[in-house]
Amino acid sequence: MLIVGFVCLWCPVIFFLLYVILNYLIRGKKSVCIVVLGDIGRSPRMQYHATSFATEGFNVDLVGYGGSVPFSTVRNSEKITLYELIQAPAFLKNVPRLLGYVLKVLFQSITLGLKLLLLPKSGVIFLQNPPSIPTIAVCWIVCLLRGSKLFVDWHNYGYSILSLSLGNKHPLVKFSKWYEHTFGRMSHLNICVTKAMKKDLQENWHIRAETLYDRPADMFQQTSLPVAHKLFTKLSQQYDVFSNRNIPNSTIFTTQSKDGTIEWLRDRPALVISSTSWTEDEDFGILLKALTEYDEAQREDSSLPNLICVITGKGPQKEFYRNEIQNRQWKKVKFCLPWLESEDYPKLLGAADLGICLHASSSGLDLPMKVVDMFGCGLPVCALKFNCISELVEDGSNGLVFQDAKELLQQLKILMADFKTDKTKLRQMRQNLERFQKMRWHASWKNVVLNILEQKIKYD
Repeated sequence: MLIVGFVCLWCPVIFFLLYVILNYLIRGKKSVCIVVLGDIGRSPRMQYHATSFATEGFNVDLVGYGGSVPFSTVRNSEKITLYELIQAPAFLKNVPRLLGYVLKVLFQSITLGLKLLLLPKSGVIFLQNPPSIPTIAVCWIVCLLRGSKLFVDWHNYGYSILSLSLGNKHPLVKFSKWYEHTFGRMSHLNICVTKAMKKDLQENWHIRAETLYDRPADMFQQTSLPVAHKLFTKLSQQYDVFSNRNIPNSTIFTTQSKDGTIEWLRDRPALVISSTSWTEDEDFGILLKALTEYDEAQREDSSLPNLICVITGKGPQKEFYRNEIQNRQWKKVKFCLPWLESEDYPKLLGAADLGICLHASSSGLDLPMKVVDMFGCGLPVCALKFNCISELVEDGSNGLVFQDAKELLQQLKILMADFKTDKTKLRQMRQNLERFQKMRWHASWKNVVLNILEQKIKYD
């Protein structure tokens, strides 16, 4: 009986220790495990990483939550395997906030840790930060057990995002900052999204990182007129704002004649687009105020076109702003808040006239990827000013920078006054974006990430 008890108690422990030792001694294949503690389909930079790793011959395990559909390049790659994490139980939303947070972190720690330990061994665990809790510590422990390297891609700081809703002095924010500082320094390799963040990581965190700017993927290009017409026709079947019942075979922007010729309508509205995750670091009240005043100005100045304003994305504040928009009595401005298929989003950007970015940055050290996508499509942008936005938007050259609704209104009036003519500020900014469009994601990725790996890690 004692022997049976001894075997039942210690055999699992012995097998686990042997498993850990073998994983540590036996070098993994040329592979990488990419961890996203979020919706994989809404994490474009990490999908780009996965595609680039696969292109360079790595086997890629992409771990994260389901929800949105990932890019076709991710879904169809033979080198990329998707692994979905189990969502936290729904009942945690009904318990007290702090208790619910603690229980959710414990659940995520266990499910993520087990998932990573049971996957085929990777030489590198490549982590998106934020979120920081519990991801960095869990991935560091797994790397320790398996002899892998922890590679962190710093998009922002998790504690700074948390402080938007809780305030800088909240105990949870202070703990988050300590946690991120402590475990962040245990990473082996690091990249970040701006030179400003690289400097901050070096001076205040003692972390050495290389800057990998977001660059547009190849799918972000200016959209041809036939493709734009097809997209507008498709969207008009879902969203009335794109439809045109007055002219056969037409949308609100385009028309197709009997001989198949497609043209822009001469009196079409301007298409203004923004994308967002509807979080606290983007104040869409600025845009709503500017458009309210634009609507009034347009009634007095007939040279200003009507506007169709499309805002894409999902997030916690979406319904709040949807209600705000519905309560506005606009005559010359119409809104649409669609959720686009991943293949349609670049096409709509490439067919738009102007992009709007209201990203404020919780840390002041990251850059909005949405602007990178817009620039990839040759789309000029009006962007909210913050500390390092100049690393991306060159005011007056490839876009304009504003500080409040009044300044945004003036920019809209200037850019929209003659947006359909050849001698416009918009056209000039499009031409200035041609240089930006030449450097795409994979070429930039090879210069930074692949170069780091070739210098720091040797594969069998």
